[in-house]
Amino acid sequence: MNKLPRDKRAQILGLMVEGMSIRAIGRATGASKNTVVKLLEDAGEAFSDYQDRTLRGLTCKRIQVDEIWAFVYAKAKNVKTAKAAPDGAGDCWTWLAIDADTKLIASFYVGNRDAEAAQHFIGDLALRLANRVQLTSDGHKPYLEAVEQSFGADIDYAMLIKIYGDAPGAGRYSPGECVGAVQRRVEGHPDPVHVSTSYAERANLTLRMGARRFTRLTNAFSKKVENHAHSVAIHTMHYNFVRIHQTLRITPAMAAGVTAKLWELADMVAVLEQRENNQVKGSN
Repeated sequence: MNKLPRDKRAQILGLMVEGMSIRAIGRATGASKNTVVKLLEDAGEAFSDYQDRTLRGLTCKRIQVDEIWAFVYAKAKNVKTAKAAPDGAGDCWTWLAIDADTKLIASFYVGNRDAEAAQHFIGDLALRLANRVQLTSDGHKPYLEAVEQSFGADIDYAMLIKIYGDAPGAGRYSPGECVGAVQRRVEGHPDPVHVSTSYAERANLTLRMGARRFTRLTNAFSKKVENHAHSVAIHTMHYNFVRIHQTLRITPAMAAGVTAKLWELADMVAVLEQRENNQVKGSN
C-alpha cells in the first residue's frame, strides 16, 4: 500500500494543528482530500492510543477541568430537520483536564455534557494520577457525583461558580459580564488561593484557535463525531509533546517528566508509523 513519506505527513499534521481546513491543506500540499482525511483518522487513533498508554502515574498537584462546546454536522436544534444526519450529530463537548503547574493536558474526552460523560472523563483522570491532588471545576453538577465515585475522600476538591449579570444588547456570542465568583468546598481541604479554572479556560481557547473544527461561524465544523475526536487527539499530542509553552520554555510533557526530549513533528509521525508496523505484525 502506498503511503506518504514522513516529511509530507509531518507537514500535513503541522498544518492541521495550525488551524487549516482539510481542503486548504490539500491545496497547500498537493495531497488529495481523501489522503488528508485518512491521515487525520490514522493519526488521531495513534495519538489517542499513545497518550492513553503514556500519560500514567502523573505526579500532578493541582488539576483544573472544564468543557468546551462545538457541534457535529448540525447544531442540536437543527438535527431533526437536517438531511441524513449521522449518529452523533448535534452538540459535542470536549472535556479537558490540565495540570496547573506543568500545563500538561492529562486527560480529555469527547462526547455529551451529561453525567455519563462526566463519569467517563473523571474516572479516566483518576486512573492517571499517582497522588492526591487539588481539583477545581466549574459549577457543572455532574462533576459532583463523578468525583465522588472516582476519588471518594482522597481528593481536595472545590467548585468555582461564576456569577453572570445581564448583557443587554450583547452580541450573539457575548456572555453576560462576570460580576463575581463563589468558591464552594466539596471535599478535603482545597487551598482557596489555588481554586481557579483559568488555565483550563485558556486551554479551551488554545484548542479553539488551533483546531479548525472549533472555529465559530464557519462551515469548518466536523461532519462526523469520530473525526472530531481525532482532531482533538492530534491537537493534544502536539500541545503536550511538540509545542513549547511560552512561559515554561519547554513542552508540557517535558515539564511533567513524561519525556526528556523536545519532540518535533517527525516524532509524532514516528508514533504513527510504529503503530502501523505493529498492526502489520499483528495481522501476519
